[in-house]
Amino acid sequence: MNVHQQGREAATAPRMNAGIDVSKDWLDVCWGDQNRRFAHDAEGIKQLAASLQEAQVDLIVVEASGGYEVAAAAALQAAGFAVAVLNPRQTRDFAKSMGVLAKTDRVDARVLRDFANVIAVHAERPRYLQALPDEQRALLAALVMRRRQLMEMRIAEANRLALAHKSAKKSVTAVLKTLDRQLMKVDADIDSYMREHFKEILAWLDTVKGAGPVLKSTLLALVPELGCLSGRRISALIGVAPMARESGKWRGKRQTCGGRQEVRKVIYMATLAAVKHNPVLKAFHQRLIAAGKPKKVALVACMRKFLVILNAMVRDKACWDPQKAGQPA
Repeated sequence: MNVHQQGREAATAPRMNAGIDVSKDWLDVCWGDQNRRFAHDAEGIKQLAASLQEAQVDLIVVEASGGYEVAAAAALQAAGFAVAVLNPRQTRDFAKSMGVLAKTDRVDARVLRDFANVIAVHAERPRYLQALPDEQRALLAALVMRRRQLMEMRIAEANRLALAHKSAKKSVTAVLKTLDRQLMKVDADIDSYMREHFKEILAWLDTVKGAGPVLKSTLLALVPELGCLSGRRISALIGVAPMARESGKWRGKRQTCGGRQEVRKVIYMATLAAVKHNPVLKAFHQRLIAAGKPKKVALVACMRKFLVILNAMVRDKACWDPQKAGQPA
C-alpha cells in the first residue's frame, strides 16, 4: 500500500467513540481498546480532552451521575466533542441487553463506549445529543436548584408543624421563618440574574399569561435547547409527548414517559394556572373536555401546547401572539 492509499484510507476510516463513567473523584474512560482513569478535576478533564483529541474521538457518551457529570460534559462539549448525557436506567438496560451483568467503573465505561458506537450509526443520532449549559446557565441552574431544595425543606417543616408538640412548635416556626427569608433572597437573586443575562428572552416570555417567574427561570436554567428544537422534539425532550403503544392488532393508550422530570413538574403547575387565565389555553382545554377527553389527558395536552408555544416564541424572537398561539400544536 503506497502513501496515497494510506492517506485515503485514513481519511475514510471511522472515528472512534468513547464512554465515560463519572464518579466524585475519577473519570473512567474507554475508547477503542483503551481503558484509562483521569482525576475528576480541572487538570484531569484537560488531560482527558487532550487524549480524546489525539485519538480522534467523535462521540462521547456520559452517564448522568447526580450532577457530577456536568462540569466534564460541558468542558468536553466546549472542546468540540459531541456529548450525550444519558439516563442511568437507559444505559443499564442497554448493558443487560448486551448480556453485561457485572458492574464496575471500567465495565460501565466499556458499556458506555459500546452505546456510543450504536448511537454513532443511529439514524436519529441528534436526539441523543443535548445542549449543555454554558457558565451563565450553570449559575442560574444552581440558583434554581437551591430554590427547589429550600421549598422541599419548607414543605417538610410545614408538615411537621401541624403535628408538632407545643414544646417543639417554637423551633419549627423559627426554621420556617428562616426558610422564608432565604426563599425571598434566592428569588430576588434569580430575578436579578435573569434580568441581567437573559433580558431579551424575558421580554418575550413576560408577555405570556400563565408563565410565572418559576416557569421562566426553570426553562432558562434547565432547558438550554429552548428555541433550538422543533415542537415535537422539545415535547419529547421534556416528556410531555404521548408515545405510541402498539403491537400487532393491539392498540394501547398512548402515554407520556421519560424526559426532564423537574421541568415537567414546573410546567404542570404553570399549566394549571394557564388553563384558567390564559385565553388560548383556556379555550383549548375546554374544547378537549367538551370532546370527552379525560381531565388528565386534556391537561397534559395543554402542557404540551404551552411548551410548544414558548419554544416557538424563543425560536422566532417574538412576543405573545394569540392568533399564532391558537394554531394546532
